[in-house]
Amino acid sequence: MELRPGQVRVRTSYSGISAGTELTAYRGTNPYLNRDWDPELRLFVAGTSGLRYPVAGLGYSEVGEVVEVLAEEPHPDDPRPGQQVWGIWGHRGEAVLPIEKVRGCVVPAGLDPVAATFARVGAVALNGVLAADVHLSEVVAVFGQGVLGLLATRLAQLSGATVVAVDTLPARLEKAMDYGAAHTIDAAAHDVALRMRELTAGRGADVAIEISGQYAALHDAIRAVAVDGRVVASGFYQGDGVGLRLGDEFHHNRVRIVSSQIGGVPPELAGRWDQARLNQAFLGLAQQGAVDPVGLVTHVIAVEEAAEAFAMLDHRPQEALQVVLKFS
Repeated sequence: MELRPGQVRVRTSYSGISAGTELTAYRGTNPYLNRDWDPELRLFVAGTSGLRYPVAGLGYSEVGEVVEVLAEEPHPDDPRPGQQVWGIWGHRGEAVLPIEKVRGCVVPAGLDPVAATFARVGAVALNGVLAADVHLSEVVAVFGQGVLGLLATRLAQLSGATVVAVDTLPARLEKAMDYGAAHTIDAAAHDVALRMRELTAGRGADVAIEISGQYAALHDAIRAVAVDGRVVASGFYQGDGVGLRLGDEFHHNRVRIVSSQIGGVPPELAGRWDQARLNQAFLGLAQQGAVDPVGLVTHVIAVEEAAEAFAMLDHRPQEALQVVLKFS
């Protein structure tokens, strides 16, 4: 495919698998599979979705080498052939993109290209922490210690919080201590809300970030915060809210639930923050060594073995954190 003016050709080096959003398509629970999204109404409406199996376009955490550029007008932030750039173009070996999609997206000097596959994922975690409105010395409970949760744990700790990490997998709770958690709670072994009261002299967490996408965890997060506390719902919840009882602590403790989704930043920050700043801020922290995204990579797998990688994430999630596909 020949380039047109204003396009760039990128050869993929690495592509991270999202164990949340991508698995919803893999499992068939993603709402885009059976409903239409109306971008003007901002509603899912009844109809026949245009998304069909096999689902195309999976992948939003790519890094690749620029092999060809055809700029209409030179721009100082345009990448040059031979440079590594990060962006979103899916799990494919090569992509032709509008140059503005990778303008300003050269992998920072000295940063492992694998770390740059976390630009979007890190932005999701950072967005959730910004929505939490963390203040110095507050107690922040982070529910779910997969990749997003571990990043949120570290970012909340960097923001001055005392972080309590919650999960059901002991290995992930152990990892959370490495990423800044002061305390951990095994949700399979303890009543999380009671344990949180013990850790906070009976008060409860000031704020909770629920990032696992499980309704039971969202309910536990509501129970775990203090009266007038805040819960940031950052997970991608599927189906009906089984296990979520809004007549209980949510009602009696006046808990505020805030949605965090990467399509926008918290409204009070919209004048200063946007998605580009989220990406750049996270990569800046990684470049400085304040956050270690590469430490979350448990598997680097040849793209030819992608089917096995998805099967592992679906059926044996305890075996992996971040899985990265490598392209030859």
